[in-house]
Amino acid sequence: MSNIHQAPSPPVLVSFQSTDLLVDGLAAFILTAQKESIDKKGRFTIALSGGSLPKMLSGLISNSSVKWDKWQIFYVDERVVPLDDPDSNHLACTKHLFSKVPIPAENIHPIDTTLLDDLQNLSDSYEKDLIREFAQKDSARFPIFDLILLGMGPDGHTASLFPGHELLAEEDRWVAYLEDSPKPPSKRITFTYPVINHAHRVAFVAAGKEKVDTLCTILDHPEQGLPSARVKPVYPGQLYWFVDDAASAKVQYPRSQL
Repeated sequence: MSNIHQAPSPPVLVSFQSTDLLVDGLAAFILTAQKESIDKKGRFTIALSGGSLPKMLSGLISNSSVKWDKWQIFYVDERVVPLDDPDSNHLACTKHLFSKVPIPAENIHPIDTTLLDDLQNLSDSYEKDLIREFAQKDSARFPIFDLILLGMGPDGHTASLFPGHELLAEEDRWVAYLEDSPKPPSKRITFTYPVINHAHRVAFVAAGKEKVDTLCTILDHPEQGLPSARVKPVYPGQLYWFVDDAASAKVQYPRSQL
């Protein structure tokens, strides 16, 4: 493992004039990651977030280049609620994406709702789902997703990793639970940084002027340590930021073209 001590690559910031262009650019990026992964190993492992992200995936709908039968979809974090609850990330992804595309149900990996009253077993169960997918296929201490898609909250949180929370320091567990989320609902499970930071590609998606100050802090002042700024994929993994010009208006960090 000659790369293990190499410093993480700097983030790639791509800013689009409009949300529509961002949606199209994100879809093209996902398809590039999909092709590379399927060509290499016959499958595409991706983890999705909730919030506004599912709506931003509309560029994949009616796109004949998407090989849905090759996708294995997990959730970066999930609210500990039934799958049909309005707070469920799975429900949001189903409403905005899965219900509109021919993806096999068995390729989507929601939480086990029989364990909603036992957070330890719930998070352990989801970790075992990851082990089943990645064991013997990607030999590493942590799973290596082809792509993880993240959102960014106004407080700089990502997944269910919040400012000042003890889970920011978790280094061993793949999936952890919390009962004290500052944003309701309070009970959640979440990937930890080691899982996020071992992905081949990680991409944040952020749009709108309400993101402008937080995005500026994360990219121009990462030393402040907001949770989103702590996402630093292990080399040769790469971090991307897909944003619109409204969100990046104050950012001094250099933009790139893909």
